[in-house]
Amino acid sequence: MHPTHTRRRPVHLAATTLTAIALLATLSIGTAHAEDDPTQPPGSTTTSPPPTVDPDAPGLKLADGATLAPARVLDIKSVVEDLGGEERREETNSDMKFALQAEVLFGKDSSKLNPDALGRIKAIADEIEAQKATKIRVFGFTDNLGSYGHGKTLSKKRADAVHDELAKDLGSEITFEVRGYSEDYPIASNSTEEGRKKNRRVEVSFPRGS
Repeated sequence: MHPTHTRRRPVHLAATTLTAIALLATLSIGTAHAEDDPTQPPGSTTTSPPPTVDPDAPGLKLADGATLAPARVLDIKSVVEDLGGEERREETNSDMKFALQAEVLFGKDSSKLNPDALGRIKAIADEIEAQKATKIRVFGFTDNLGSYGHGKTLSKKRADAVHDELAKDLGSEITFEVRGYSEDYPIASNSTEEGRKKNRRVEVSFPRGS
């Protein structure tokens, strides 16, 4: 990681506000819950267990006929992206995710790591050890140029390359989940080169330590 010149766009809520939002989100009178975010790859997030809410608590006032829906945990996300957009770090109350642009890791249409990529991957390995994480997800992505099949193969090979480098620094007790998603799950518009550059990436995510 480059620690200098970062642009922070965090979202912070006090614990009391978060509790209030969580309670509001669980109050319903036959209201359907929102579906999970379809832009997130399967298996890319974990959730903390929801709080226990007593529906008969004296301070909890429900309208006649209203019931409490099952409690849910609302993740608060903090995002830090370097000025060049080469590296993006996301944190929630349960997970950490590092997204590295393919250009800083590989040559064009290649899955061979550049020498400069090794330091970035080592920094992520150090963070994994600091969080005492044992289950790591390494996902590769491309833009929408070229065929979907080619993107699927390339994104998986790139994820494999990052996995192999991480495995050198981490112990044998680590479990990896490695996938390639081609152009699926973009984080920016593919209509511009700037957006496509962000979509060509490898993400490393893992649970945060308690």
